[in-house]
Amino acid sequence: MPSTIQRDMLAKVANETGFIAALDQSGGSTPKALALYGVTPDEYSTDAEMFGKVHEMRTRIITNSAFNGERVLGAILFENTLDREIEARSTAHYLWQEKHIVPFLKVDKGLEDEANGVQLMKPINNLAELLIKANAQDVFGTKMRSVIKLANEAGIEAVVAQQFAVGQQILDAGLVPIIEPEIDINSPQKAQAEALLQAALLRHLDQIPDGQQVMLKLTLPEENGFYGPCIAHPKALKVVALSGGYARDEANTRLAANPGMIASFSRALTQGVSAQQSDAEFTATMDAAIAGIYAASST
Repeated sequence: MPSTIQRDMLAKVANETGFIAALDQSGGSTPKALALYGVTPDEYSTDAEMFGKVHEMRTRIITNSAFNGERVLGAILFENTLDREIEARSTAHYLWQEKHIVPFLKVDKGLEDEANGVQLMKPINNLAELLIKANAQDVFGTKMRSVIKLANEAGIEAVVAQQFAVGQQILDAGLVPIIEPEIDINSPQKAQAEALLQAALLRHLDQIPDGQQVMLKLTLPEENGFYGPCIAHPKALKVVALSGGYARDEANTRLAANPGMIASFSRALTQGVSAQQSDAEFTATMDAAIAGIYAASST
């Protein structure tokens, strides 16, 4: 039986207006995220120092007054962040208990080399242990990413089949998976890939057992409203959009043209914030970013 916390989190995600903040840059993407934030490589020399710096950045975002559960439904964390604390509480507990923001955990271990126009996920060898850790910290769900580069039907089916197979393990552990088959925004076959992806997603959604739901995280489509059938599917709790490299203004414009989708932005959320800003400047920048993304997620 779901706990009271899980039921409250589910009600928030299902019923409230807002978006999901993607704060889950992992080891490979952390240096770029820090550089965009104004922290240069000469300010850290080891992985431990690098992860310390990025936790400082995330702590500044999460504790900021503009970042709250009135506009932010959830936040996706990297495992290293889950292992750290904010104000003497685990990051996941701080998010829910202090901010009323639903915590998610990134569980994938990166991507395989491209084959059949796609990149599958590498094996998640410690998935069972990760899910135990997530449950212990009242994490609501997970996120895992694959990448689609071309409209290759066999490749896209392989991506979706892998995502749903792992997703079922996550569902069976009592968590809600965010299934993320990202389509590269620079794909020369983006619209064709979207058509193949939607067909595969709907087939696999149909196979989810009664009483269980997943979330989908998808690249903003070329045709406005294209993912309406996924949004309407009873096994899809929520369909969220990744920014995928679009600048925030374009991402917001595209999102607003897709009713029922909400944002799950990373770079587009933190665009413009920096370590050098005063607290007042930082808050003003965060507030403007959150206001724009919230508005685009409210259509």
